[in-house]
Amino acid sequence: MKARWCWIVWGVACSAAQMSGPGPGPGPGPSDSAALQLVSGDLTAPVFVTAPPGDTNRLFVVEQGGRIRVLHHDSLLATPFLDVSGHIVSGGEQGLLSLAFHPAYAQNGRFFVYFTDKHGDTRVVRYRVSADPDIADSTSGDTILATPQPFSNHNGGLLLFGPDDKLYVGLGDGGSGGDPLGNGQDLGTVLGKILRLDVDLPVPYVPPDNPFVGTAGARGEIWLYGLRNPWRFSFDRTTANVYIADVGQGAWEEVDFLPSGSPGGQNLGWNVMEGDHCYATSSCDRTGLVPPISEYSHSDGCSVTGGYVYRGTRVTSLQGLYLYGDFCGGWVRSFRYAGGRATEPREWPALAVSGGLSSFGEDPRGDVYLTTLSGNLYRIVAHP
Repeated sequence: MKARWCWIVWGVACSAAQMSGPGPGPGPGPSDSAALQLVSGDLTAPVFVTAPPGDTNRLFVVEQGGRIRVLHHDSLLATPFLDVSGHIVSGGEQGLLSLAFHPAYAQNGRFFVYFTDKHGDTRVVRYRVSADPDIADSTSGDTILATPQPFSNHNGGLLLFGPDDKLYVGLGDGGSGGDPLGNGQDLGTVLGKILRLDVDLPVPYVPPDNPFVGTAGARGEIWLYGLRNPWRFSFDRTTANVYIADVGQGAWEEVDFLPSGSPGGQNLGWNVMEGDHCYATSSCDRTGLVPPISEYSHSDGCSVTGGYVYRGTRVTSLQGLYLYGDFCGGWVRSFRYAGGRATEPREWPALAVSGGLSSFGEDPRGDVYLTTLSGNLYRIVAHP
């Protein structure tokens, strides 16, 4: 049943082996380990969790069907912060997919959402909060990015403000399988890319120092290219290093890495490569391609879910570790970036979930959260 559910919801099939496949060694014993605290089990298909800068009282949870829910001191409010369900198509890999608060949200009340509209196309829309801090002004929507989607899958979906206060936008390659339109390697389209926008500039919000500004035939919004479907990326809040989980095709899942201060412009390889392997051919030209820092095969999972470098204070044994998981397997693993590579690979059995590991999230304190499509929101805490 789980295998069929994974196929229906996320466009990937999960075998029994993928649900409980082998991986890195187990984490430390309970006295030095982590656990999950259920924050809410009353959500509907949550796919992201975040909070405004400096707001330690509330959490905002994105539901794929179109609502943003508010938890105040872990208590779920009845009225959604925003409901765009009437403006979107939802299901499979489509829907309301993420939320980002402007770095100056406390002053300007601006936030941004990413969804697939009624035609299945991508929209990034800017809204404002109303006079009630727990309710948005639903009439204030202003589209800042719109792009057609040729297929219904690989929508990417993450919005994230970086340490440079620019808005980073992750888009998949447009869907189907194998990138039939060649979008990942095409600098003339935003599909298969991570974009970098300055939303405080006039339209089209392109920072002048983006890597392809002035390049003939290239979109100036592009920061990175060669991605299949980046399902969650993050900046380490201490080092500003970048971690990108890119969902694989049929064989390999990968996590990519860029050091802090990268000017962008890197080619992460898709569809020349899948993970650290040539895709569709026995050999390929890897010149100029950035290989992943970590990968795992589909004998061990089906769809990577990217997380965060843990910088919270609740679990000392997680400090400085990058956490990530697998949608089908439900497991959570970690590694530490050191000496230019991923070290200390480890699995954390106490953090495993069922019901589809849809996303991680991080709050202003550095606490890290997990969501499942089955409706749960968890906080990572110290083992009792």
